[in-house]
Amino acid sequence: MPRFLGIDHGTKRIGLAVSDPGATIASPLATLDAAAKLSDQVVAVLSYAREYEIDAFVVGLPLNMDDTEGNQARTVRRFGAELERISGKPVHYWDERLSSHAAEELLRPAELTRKKHKARLDRVAALVILQGFLDVRTSPPID
Repeated sequence: MPRFLGIDHGTKRIGLAVSDPGATIASPLATLDAAAKLSDQVVAVLSYAREYEIDAFVVGLPLNMDDTEGNQARTVRRFGAELERISGKPVHYWDERLSSHAAEELLRPAELTRKKHKARLDRVAALVILQGFLDVRTSPPID
């Protein structure tokens, strides 16, 4: 089974999540600083990819509500293209429109301080993105 790294690429932070070796369950992993230049972001992500023996990436694509792509989606696609070029591994894009909202809902019961909440939000958003991809990927076809 391939192992996936989920990525929530934002303007300030990059959230990471990893699938289990069976590619059925996503777990939050880390939050990186997105202030670095694109090549440095890719290098940082690849260090986790090597550590967890990742076979492919799932990158959240921030589509507008009318399904169009804006500036942030173009930035994410540039990041994904560079990640695929350097790693030689496939990059899958996943609609992330409501991932931050879902991550907020998942974190709400934890009653974290604002600082701890902010630190975890991006990796939980990456978990939501990756889990959505895994769920659809492993779902049986509907007759």
